[in-house]
This record gives sequence, C-alpha cells and structure tokens, in this order.
Amino acid sequence: MSEQGRRRSPKPYRRPKKDPVRILAFEALRAVDERDAYANLVMPPLLKKAREQEGFDARDAALATELVYGTLRRQGTYDAIIAACVDRPLREVDPPVLDVLALGAHQLLGTRIPTHAAVSASVELARVVLGDGRAKFVNAVLRRIAQHDLDGWLERVAPPYDEDPEDHLAVVHSHPRWVVSALWDALGGGRAGIEDLLEADNERPEVTLVARPGRSAPGELLDALGEDAGLPGRWSPYAVRLPEGGEPGALNAVREGRAGVQDEGSQLVAVALANAPLDGPDARWLDGCAGPGGKAALLGALAAERGASLLAAEKQPHRARLVQRALAGNPGPYEVIAADGTRPPWRPGSFDRVLVDVPCSGLGALRRRPEARWRRRPEDLDGFAPLQRGLLTEALKAVRVGGVVGYATCSPHLAETRVVVEDVLKGRGGAQPAHAEWIDARPLMPGVPALGDGPDVQLWPHLHGTDAMYLALLRRTA
Repeated sequence: MSEQGRRRSPKPYRRPKKDPVRILAFEALRAVDERDAYANLVMPPLLKKAREQEGFDARDAALATELVYGTLRRQGTYDAIIAACVDRPLREVDPPVLDVLALGAHQLLGTRIPTHAAVSASVELARVVLGDGRAKFVNAVLRRIAQHDLDGWLERVAPPYDEDPEDHLAVVHSHPRWVVSALWDALGGGRAGIEDLLEADNERPEVTLVARPGRSAPGELLDALGEDAGLPGRWSPYAVRLPEGGEPGALNAVREGRAGVQDEGSQLVAVALANAPLDGPDARWLDGCAGPGGKAALLGALAAERGASLLAAEKQPHRARLVQRALAGNPGPYEVIAADGTRPPWRPGSFDRVLVDVPCSGLGALRRRPEARWRRRPEDLDGFAPLQRGLLTEALKAVRVGGVVGYATCSPHLAETRVVVEDVLKGRGGAQPAHAEWIDARPLMPGVPALGDGPDVQLWPHLHGTDAMYLALLRRTA
C-alpha cells in the first residue's frame, strides 16, 4: 500500500444535533439582548410553540426556564469568569457567542448537569447557531471554565472583601456595583444582611395568587390546587402560595378573573391603604397609576365590600385596557380611564382614599426580572424623580382633607422612596409644601415582622419573601 493510502482518511462531516431546549434558551437570551425584551414576556410564547413539537415535555420546559433565568441572574458572575478564560476584552466577543458561553457556564457552575454533558451540549448548540468555526472557540473556553467549580472561580475573579466590599459582593452575587451600594444604603446593617438580600434576588420566587374578596376565597384556591400543591400566604389574608411553581391559569378562579397572580407585597400595600383609619365618608377611591391592574383589582374588590366606588386611571391606553380586563366582573361600581396622574382630569378633593404605585427603577423585583439589573443605570433615577414627586403631589391634591394617600413603589432605593415623600412634604424642588402628615403603616400589616422604625414600611425579599415594596401612608391635613 502506498504511503498516501496508509494516511488516515478524514472523518466524514457530522451534522450538529439540534437540542430544542437549548435552542429555545438561546433564542430567549437573544431576544432579551437584542430587543430589550423581558424574559417573563419572551418565555411563554416560546414555550407554547415548543410544546407543540413532539417530544417537548414539562421537564424540557422546566430545564429551558432554569437555563434562561439562571443565566440572566448570574450574568455578572459568569461574565467575570468568561473574561478570565478568553484572550480579548468581552466587548470584542460577539454577543451571540457570549450567550452560548454564558449558557454553558451556567450548566457547568450552576446546575447538576455533568461536566461532559454541559460542554458537549453547549458545543452542539454553538455549531447550530454560530457555525463550526466559532464552536471550536466555545469548546476551548468552556473546557477552561470546567477546570474549577463556582467557589474556585469566585476565589480567582472576585476581589477580596476586605479590599473592596462592594465590588466583591457585585461579582459574587451578580449585581452591578451601584445596585449593591444602593441596596446596602437602603438596608443598612453589616455584611450578613446585604449578602442575604443579594442572594434572595438570585433565587426563583414563588408564584403567589390573590383571592379577590367577595369573588373568591383562599380556601377555594387551596381546595382546587389539592393537598401539598398550595400553601396559605405568609402575611396577606388573601394570598395562596405555589411553592413548586404550578400553572395558575389552570384554576377556574384565575381564568374567570376572580383570583389572579400577585406578589404578597403588592397585596399588603393595597390592604394597608384600604384599612388605614379614616374620618368621615369612605365612598370614593382612586388608583392613580393603575396599570397593569393587579392592585386595582384588589382595591376594587375591597371597595365593593364597603359600598365604595373605584376610579382606576392609567396614562398608557394599552395598559388601561389591561386594567379594564383585570377589573372585569368586579361586583362594585368602578370606572377605568386613560389619564395622566400628573395632569389629572378630576377635581381636587374628590376622593377619600388614593393609591399611587409610581413608575420606578424596579430594583425591588429583581427576582422576577433579573435582566433589569443590567439595564438600569444610576442616572435613570434622575428621570424618575420628577415624575414620582409630581404623582404624589397631585395625589395629595386629589384626596379630601382627612383622606389618605398611599405612595408605593417596587424599589427600595432611598431616592425613590422616603426621599420623594420628604421632598413633597417639605416642598423641596420648587414645589409648595404639602399639607399632610405621616400615618404609621406598620400596624396595618399585622403579623409582618422586621418593619423597621416606621412610619413608612419597606418590605424585603430575604426578610418577608416578597418583592421589595415600599409604602408611605399620608393623611391630608389642609
């Protein structure tokens, strides 16, 4: 046989295997990156489409969900690790390649998937979505990542806590440094508390339902869920928790609008406003920032029990339609309008109770929208502040003397919470001082621990199992 004949024949080309779970996860990450989409809005249609394919079952859906949310939550940590394994700045690596690498890093460092399976599955994904050339790069980087576990990598890429506490926590717990600093300022205390909070932000939150009073009851939801599938709420009398996830839309009460999905912190805010002590009539309530309608639906049900009416106002017409849908079937009188709460159409002093759940940075809901932490910038707060002050100022004008206003926001950042309220009360920023006084909100959340010194309330994921909702209650005095 000739020398040429003895040479090894090249291996025949093998087409890459298409893994629907990982392709779905990659598509979701690309949508989040390219379109600034939110994973909780992207995933349902992708999963619905995948379920229509033969062989894609509930376990596949659960894995795809874990890959997407786990990768987004730990993106900062994985970026630091990937940066230590490549020979160029991350900004010079194509974003689709980074998405495949991050998915691979999460499988290696954040799941129980065996190392060889995590690497091979990620390389196959790269071959499908990136091509064979860049798949070799992915293979090389993931093999470097696989040399250490997560703790080993954190020792290598995170600066020592004693040298730079905030940067250490930012890398270890995958939050931007400025967010770590802001949360730490709001929380106060030492290292243990902030680490507990940051870790809670990286945990998958429970699904919580609200039984809208007069329309359904927690017992009905618990009976429909069956034994061990649902638990009573921790704090809200209307809450039911689904510790293992579950599909809320399978419940008749949810499909019929008699119950809904709502974080327990949001429920507590609405219930506290509804139960705040009031002198005089209690007939007209206003939700001045009602979209997408969760608090409005609960307030409407509570108002109906007392014979009161609710006006739900939302600036954006498409969100006003969501509010209309949430309130449909409410037993009491209500009206939904598209209106700007900073330039309201109603007359001053028209209402007995007013809620303004103002637009904010959303730093209190990072468990549910993990990608938000990477999109927000400190300068975003400068844009929210005038709107927040304007909405609270107009809310205090809308309520009658002796009436109550609830200022709420899903953020613990001091610049969006107590600072806004104090600015309005003291007339800072060019406005006239508001004639209002604080109401202690803590007694209106009975049984809820660790509510601080008051009179306002800040809820926390690590202390209360809720989003980081803030509530200040004010009574108009003149």
